[in-house]
Amino acid sequence: MDINLLIDQLVAYGVAQKLLSARDKDWAVNQLLTLLHLSDYTPSGFKGKSPEYPCEILKNICDFAAKQGLISPDTVTMRDLFDTQLMGVFAGQPSYVTNDFFALYKKSPKKATDKFYHDARALDYIRTERVAKNKIWKARTKYGLLDITINMSKPEKDPKDIAAALKMKAASYPKCLLCKENEGYAGRINHPARQNLRLVPLDLLKDKDPWYLQYSPYVYYNEHCICLSAHHEPMKLTKKSFARLLNFVDILPHYFIGSNADLPIVGGSILTHDHFQGGRYTFAMAKAPIETPFKLAKFPHVKAGIVKWPMSVIRLNGSKKDLIEAGDYILKKWRNYNDPKADILSKTGDTPHNTVTPIARRRGKLFELDIVLRNNRTTAEFPLGIFHPHAEVHHIKKENIGLIEVMGLAVLPARLAKELQELEGYLIRKDIKGLRKNETLAKHADWAETLLKKHTFTAKNATAILQAEVGHVFAQVLEYAGVYKRTPAGQEAFLRFIKKL
Repeated sequence: MDINLLIDQLVAYGVAQKLLSARDKDWAVNQLLTLLHLSDYTPSGFKGKSPEYPCEILKNICDFAAKQGLISPDTVTMRDLFDTQLMGVFAGQPSYVTNDFFALYKKSPKKATDKFYHDARALDYIRTERVAKNKIWKARTKYGLLDITINMSKPEKDPKDIAAALKMKAASYPKCLLCKENEGYAGRINHPARQNLRLVPLDLLKDKDPWYLQYSPYVYYNEHCICLSAHHEPMKLTKKSFARLLNFVDILPHYFIGSNADLPIVGGSILTHDHFQGGRYTFAMAKAPIETPFKLAKFPHVKAGIVKWPMSVIRLNGSKKDLIEAGDYILKKWRNYNDPKADILSKTGDTPHNTVTPIARRRGKLFELDIVLRNNRTTAEFPLGIFHPHAEVHHIKKENIGLIEVMGLAVLPARLAKELQELEGYLIRKDIKGLRKNETLAKHADWAETLLKKHTFTAKNATAILQAEVGHVFAQVLEYAGVYKRTPAGQEAFLRFIKKL
């Protein structure tokens, strides 16, 4: 293995991707030599074409480093810590990246995000090679084309890493994965390296309290970004949240932005740090039409309506100023709204249950705000949540329904890739008895039995049928998560709340 050639390939890649200039080549070589504990170097004369992404070069350098004892133990986690350090050589200083972003922004907001997104991928901060492993398809449902993703991108933890993490002393820096202090952080066995992470500050309230723009390292859709508070403070939806969301799409009109709800069960996976998620993608929910228009007496210039969607969505369209006020008005009304007949109680003792998932986007010169009504109450019958996926769909989706799922993109567990593939064989053979005896797949047996009544499975059509049917289950998952069911009684209850507005 010629380490000189690998160094030259990585530096040539950095120049080709415009992560550094030809003037910086010697400096970059020396930085890599330091990280590889090498004092000698002979140029290889490499003149080949650089790849689109550095994954293969990094793998080969990590192989070399492991043999030299620089990566120990030789696990995925330890390799990630090392190859991120290598790519940190090619990341510009945060101030340079910020200045570059806003210089391009003056020309076009799209040019600014195009460059910022390109660099996040080129630096391997966005793990493009791993994201490509995700199983992705679209499923046609009565709510439009839903996006289905089986998440295969995050590597499983090696037992050696798990054991090492248990022995580590607890650390409180950075306080979480979303803190701005992650920018450039070397990482540790229980915290990912971030030398190749860069943030761009955004003044969302013009109050000298910046939020920061970055991308998700495991993107679920095009230009999947995260906008995070400078402060490590819990998620809390207020009038300022609506202002920040709508100001964000004023700054970056080609992006949407949304917030997870601020309560457990109906919130996302990280409630300890206030943040939003957005990007350059149009979800099925954004395409869904208004089903029932209504008027808000307090806001005569705002168009309002109930959206045709499995969850309970109020859509507002109007000026930014009006939508900030109207969004806050609806949130405050919903926080304290009770309708026992519809299982909606705003509080149990002092524990709140009502909140929302808001999503903002531009519609030409006007702004659009979707407010998804949420309630996280649990009962003995539904210990995971009344408005949460019920037991009969847990074989497909049991986890919380956060912002991304709300909009129509299912993020399904990695186990399903293998399970669905094995399930095809049982369906082709019509072997329900055998399926019920399979310890891993038995949870799918009732579902499989209903599928056999609808379809004749063959080797050619089994995959397509199962993908379509998973889409129908996901639509049902979203219906369970909706506080108002799509039944006459459910819609009548929805209108009772609308009248309160």
